[in-house]
Amino acid sequence: MATAVGFIGLGNMGRPMALRLAGAGFTLVVHDIDAAKVEPLQARGAAVADSPRAVAAASALIICRVETTAQAAEVIGGGQGIGDGAGPGHIVLCMSTIDPVVARRLAEGLATRGISMLDAPVSGGTERAASGELSIIAGGAADTFAACRDLFGAMGKTAFHVGGLGQGLAMKLVNNMLVQVNTVAVAEALVLGAKAGLDPRMIYDVVRASTGTSFAFESRVPRVLARDFSPGGTVDISFKDQELETAFAKQLGVPLFLANVSQQVYQMARAAGLGKEDGMAILKVLEALAGVKVG
Repeated sequence: MATAVGFIGLGNMGRPMALRLAGAGFTLVVHDIDAAKVEPLQARGAAVADSPRAVAAASALIICRVETTAQAAEVIGGGQGIGDGAGPGHIVLCMSTIDPVVARRLAEGLATRGISMLDAPVSGGTERAASGELSIIAGGAADTFAACRDLFGAMGKTAFHVGGLGQGLAMKLVNNMLVQVNTVAVAEALVLGAKAGLDPRMIYDVVRASTGTSFAFESRVPRVLARDFSPGGTVDISFKDQELETAFAKQLGVPLFLANVSQQVYQMARAAGLGKEDGMAILKVLEALAGVKVG
């Protein structure tokens, strides 16, 4: 069996994750529909394949790091997909944030061919992807998780095995929901404070030393003060993740109020043409409504 690691999807998160693997000495076979995105990996010695099937045929373990559920389904289970190129004993790591129910269905299809799969989404954004400090949240068989520990160690600071197939994604959606709802609250608080005449830097200093602070507040406000909306995770991705959260909750019969309401703020930002900016660009919509600017 081939011993290389395959990596499919070299976007804002996938590229730094793959570069971490290359830096750790793993032999890589890579693919992306955008030919320019493979160049940094090719420069580090990675082989380039022309399809997910070709990646799987040349690799013992294949990572899928695409953006949407539909893309993951096509890459893993579609024609010329991973399932067509992999065989018994291969492992597929779906590290995309997708629908947990679809992930289980994809894993079941692979299992009929003797291929194991973990759903292993990540948390931490592009900066932690580059530094190798991601949190990796995996669902699937314990022995499959154990077989991937070296890979997880190259890409992340912590790796959690949280249960069976789909449970990694369920946990990721719980985490994302908290961050995305909190981001909207942070944006609203900043706009309220600015409209009241408070110095935004003073808001930052006071809140971070008080009970209102949070990861979203401490990580996003300095970028707001610098008016830096370059994407760590885009408005489009935040909206997509909240769509996953709310749809999954409906399947489980769980009411979600704040996730549904806050999703509309991200939709407003998308409608304003801010979809490719950082998720915190929702602030611009609230600023326009209030007639004030923060920072």
